[in-house]
Amino acid sequence: MTEFKRNQLLTQHLANYITDHKKEFVNQVLDKRTRHVTVVLEEIFQSQNASAVIRTCECMGLQDIHIIENEVKYAINRRVLKGSYKWVDMIKYRTQQKTGTQQCFAELKQRGYTILVTDPSPDGKSIYDVAIDKKLAIVMGNELHGTSAYALTHADEKVHIPMYGFTESLNISVSAALCLQAIIPRVRQSDIAWQLTEAEKDLIRLQWYRKMVKRCEIIEREFLKTLPVSD
Repeated sequence: MTEFKRNQLLTQHLANYITDHKKEFVNQVLDKRTRHVTVVLEEIFQSQNASAVIRTCECMGLQDIHIIENEVKYAINRRVLKGSYKWVDMIKYRTQQKTGTQQCFAELKQRGYTILVTDPSPDGKSIYDVAIDKKLAIVMGNELHGTSAYALTHADEKVHIPMYGFTESLNISVSAALCLQAIIPRVRQSDIAWQLTEAEKDLIRLQWYRKMVKRCEIIEREFLKTLPVSD
């Protein structure tokens, strides 16, 4: 039996343990999910800040969040996350050579993303003027130093949030929310194919069902025993 067929049958089986209301809500959320925009967190020191960004991303309908851990390992802050981490895919980059940023950028490029690095200097483009026709990856730097020299050098564009006071920077979670609010509504109102493919929806639906069903590991293991090895 192919993996696709097995997953299809497993999803149908797990659906028996989920109410119709929850299944409909899953479908509604999947219809609004996107990979056209993603956020990259580079070396965020404070768990509450990184967790607040992840929560914001999930609320705004992003499916993927990329986390670079060259020096600092991301730690979950469940109080801030409010369970949001269960519904997104967090792709982490951590190597002994501390080349996480390089690896992340290479992966994003392979996936067709234009890389936007946030920086408060005014020589970059306003986040409100960014073109949305291509897939966008918004890179947020850490609380002390901002984005790295490598990120600034290898980005496709440098972007900033226009500000009009004496203070030159915002909290990272606020910055992420403002950047996404400047882009996501424009994307959703456009003719761009910003939604997930049906194949992506199927995989994520199974992933979410597994988290919604109690004792799922046991139920799944017993069900798979009933399936034939081949069609």
